Amino acid sequence: MKSRNKVLLSIGIALFSTVLVACGNGGSKAQADGPKESSVKLNTEGQFPVIAEGEELSLSIMAPGMGLAEWKDMPTLQDYIEKTGIETTYITPPSADFQTKLNLAFASDDLTDIIYGAGSNSLTSAMEIDYGAQGILVALEDYITPELMPNFSKLVEDDPNLLKSITTPDGHIYSLPFVPRNGTSIWYQQPMWYNGEWLDNLDVKELPKTTDELYDLLVRFRDEDPNGNGQKDEIPLSDVEMNGTRLWLMGAFGIKVKGIQEDDGNVSYTPISEEYKGFLQYMNKLYTEGLLDKEVYSQSNDQKQSKGQKNQLGLFNDYYSFFTTGRSEKEAINDPLFQPLTSEFSPEAVIAGSPRISRGAFAITHKNPSVEASLRWLDFFYSVEGDLYLEQGPEGVLWENQKNKDGEEVRVYTDKVDLNDTENFRGSITPAYGLTTPNLVVDLPQIRKSADEEPDTSFMDWVIAETEEKMVPAAEVPFPLLYLTKEENDKVGTSATDLATYTEEMEAKFITGITSFDEWDKYVKTIESMGVEEYVATYQAAYDRWASN
Repeated sequence: MKSRNKVLLSIGIALFSTVLVACGNGGSKAQADGPKESSVKLNTEGQFPVIAEGEELSLSIMAPGMGLAEWKDMPTLQDYIEKTGIETTYITPPSADFQTKLNLAFASDDLTDIIYGAGSNSLTSAMEIDYGAQGILVALEDYITPELMPNFSKLVEDDPNLLKSITTPDGHIYSLPFVPRNGTSIWYQQPMWYNGEWLDNLDVKELPKTTDELYDLLVRFRDEDPNGNGQKDEIPLSDVEMNGTRLWLMGAFGIKVKGIQEDDGNVSYTPISEEYKGFLQYMNKLYTEGLLDKEVYSQSNDQKQSKGQKNQLGLFNDYYSFFTTGRSEKEAINDPLFQPLTSEFSPEAVIAGSPRISRGAFAITHKNPSVEASLRWLDFFYSVEGDLYLEQGPEGVLWENQKNKDGEEVRVYTDKVDLNDTENFRGSITPAYGLTTPNLVVDLPQIRKSADEEPDTSFMDWVIAETEEKMVPAAEVPFPLLYLTKEENDKVGTSATDLATYTEEMEAKFITGITSFDEWDKYVKTIESMGVEEYVATYQAAYDRWASN
């Protein structure tokens, strides 16, 4: 399910956007008195139905609409009403308008019982803290128990950082998360890939493991005609504004991100470190010697991919290599995942790893008539069985059980599905399509086109194996997913924008040689004058609070 994987990645990239936009209190919001005490009795004899026999409950849900189907028409949600005994109604403005509509709903106190799939870009951390303090969002921590939420409680038991990362500075939990645990969930952003055809042509048997070895290979890419066309058109390393290369090559210098980073409890700002200077000097060497694409700061992603389809690129970043090369998945298995590097600055390989959590996926408002039933309704999706149900829907719509030649039951696409466009059909039957949905995500068995046609999982099996071998041992979370207080947010808000703008501009100038490294001390002093000391101290305080939680 490639579109789902892309969502996971984009989430992985947004996780560390900890500079929050404070939320104002305007409009006619009423001070809430907390959730209504529920008289709805729950079923105590198993997962379903959620409510006891003879009970009635209706819950309204606000969520971003992806445009493929009305939620009331989605078979998965229709079936879940039958399973749970809970009626659900939906307000689903287009995803592009969702944040605006959600803000208006808060401002007018015209809220649904549940906010679903918003994600932290729409239901921001500042909004959680603000509306939670007012009682408009319900504090959920007391409801997270093995009795009420057994599946989510198990996830929390397995990963204590999960609970810490959804707890606000006032000690409350106002939203529940999206929890990816699939084979590529450790990805912080899309990887880098080598052109396997070039490696074969140059008889490269082992990938570089140090920055010096990478330099030597890039020189060979430049000079030895690895694409075999007799022309000097090879581009050893390409990117768009360094957005992919930066993360992977900084790791060789002990830097996980360009910005706030935590190491052994100490928070630092990496763009003023000697390690970052070493990274810039290395990249400047690559740029000066024609090993880094001269159009790295001027080309679009489409232009980069066009070069890849002409077999001009040796090392590049993309979600999968065939997105750039235009090859098939089977051919892409020959394009190795980048091996994290070491250098004189870092004797151990390190790369940024995702904390594998995204907030703002599920929140309950003070309008909700039964918090307990709402959380029982949700908890199923934090299990492997629940993820399979949410992703693929009930039997008879996207899939049906058939027996293969060995008498085993397997999932096969129904005749309702266009086999050339299975994802759009899937997106019309379930909300788990392009959204930050509140559930566990694991690697699921593929649906087959026919019972006796084994699904070809070789590419994803290989990707997961490459990830496990190369990324997992080196991956470290750069900075935990945490909340800033309103006061902390006010301190860092303006500085964050100014620092990011200045360091991005100067990075390009240092790498391309527009600015000499003789100017490094001046560069550092400029950043210091922008309040970086207080900036780091604020994040250190937030980290210390998170770590002691």
